[in-house]
Amino acid sequence: MLKEFREFAVKGNMVDMAVGIIIGAAFGGVVQSLVENVFMPLISALLGAPDFSSIFWVLRNPKAEVYTSVKAARDAGAVVLAIGLFINTVITFLGVAVATFFLVKAINRLRREAPPAPAVPPAPSAEERLLMEIRDLLKRTAPR
Repeated sequence: MLKEFREFAVKGNMVDMAVGIIIGAAFGGVVQSLVENVFMPLISALLGAPDFSSIFWVLRNPKAEVYTSVKAARDAGAVVLAIGLFINTVITFLGVAVATFFLVKAINRLRREAPPAPAVPPAPSAEERLLMEIRDLLKRTAPR
């Protein structure tokens, strides 16, 4: 049983999958940083909002207080519709999708196989060689 497990664990597919998961986790951190530190500031600059997480509606406010953040409202027991956090999550997802698309596109470009070499015509068969010899003889002996 140990031998069977070892064979299973060291198969090429398992190792490839493990490498893919590790690279995927690292890639996720890079994409999240790209979205948070590049995309979100650009989107915020275009729309004039410094951070979407501050967009929320208090649906039920038992203490009748004014809250400056979703966390403060939830800590106080208020029911909050955190639309800004949802927008941030959607933008993060779109960033991951776009980055993944370009990554897969680049990998596919690297993986493309070279076009097949032009087919070399097969050598003439014995019959074809004989017919070519007859043709050449007839050309030489035919009156002009």
